Amino acid sequence: MLTDVQGVLLGHRSLGDTGVSVVVVPDGAVAAVDVRGGGPGTRETDLLEPHNTVQQVHAVCLSGGSAFGLATADGVMKALEERGIGFPVIRDIRVPIVPAAVIFDLLVGDATHRPTAEDGYAAVQDAFAGPSTSSGSVGAGCGATAGVLRGGFGQASLKVGEYTIAAGVVANPVGAVVDKDTGRFWGAPELAVDKARFAALKGLETKLNTTIGVIVTDAPVTKAQAKRLAMTGHDGLARAVRPAHSPLDGDTLFTLSTGSGEGVSLENMIALSTASADVVCAAIIDAVVHATSGYGLECYQGLRGDQ
Repeated sequence: MLTDVQGVLLGHRSLGDTGVSVVVVPDGAVAAVDVRGGGPGTRETDLLEPHNTVQQVHAVCLSGGSAFGLATADGVMKALEERGIGFPVIRDIRVPIVPAAVIFDLLVGDATHRPTAEDGYAAVQDAFAGPSTSSGSVGAGCGATAGVLRGGFGQASLKVGEYTIAAGVVANPVGAVVDKDTGRFWGAPELAVDKARFAALKGLETKLNTTIGVIVTDAPVTKAQAKRLAMTGHDGLARAVRPAHSPLDGDTLFTLSTGSGEGVSLENMIALSTASADVVCAAIIDAVVHATSGYGLECYQGLRGDQ
């Protein structure tokens, strides 16, 4: 789970056919991002490049609602400002730094129902209310689709020596998570669907999707090393989804580090890079496996085959 990493909070605002998920780091975190998809919807990603000034962020907002959903980050900022969380500018002025990414989910349920700033605010309140272990059709994963299946929000974590690394991912890809020829998950061959029933499913009328997520670790990586972890995290996305990073996906992965220090060794970076791909892949599987059916979309649980 994301909250296996000390200093990380997770909150959701679930609205049935759309929603918001917020990863909050009240004490700030070194951050980076890697955008691979051809159709991203993002906010505050330029400042995460290693050569830019701001070194830490205070939350990452993942939302449904397509570009309209970027407004949720305004509510996240308001909630954090009220708690005194943010980048100290001058005197008592603090500006919360909140990068964001959105998925296209407007064809699930009501196309005019979109998350708002108030929903982003509520997701932060949920994060401070206690640890969230939810997966599936929650938060930003409510309106997610994974090929012809219902997608969702998933989590996974691993220990890497003395460090922990975890991922929270909204699985909403254009591509498939299941190999139609075998009925088995690309990223978890031990899981299978009924091939005949799976083959009969029809997807949405458009292929505008996106998989977005956050990798978190307590390893004291530099901003440049955090960027590398975001990059290798996409390897996990490509294991779980085929095809990945299409022109119509907006695949975006953030990395947050709550560790304090001046970077980790090359040996540790290799191990963390391997693990970042592993947790992203596992989080995507977790999202799809725990999704529920609804809004005309079938879920894995309703199609389970021999395992």
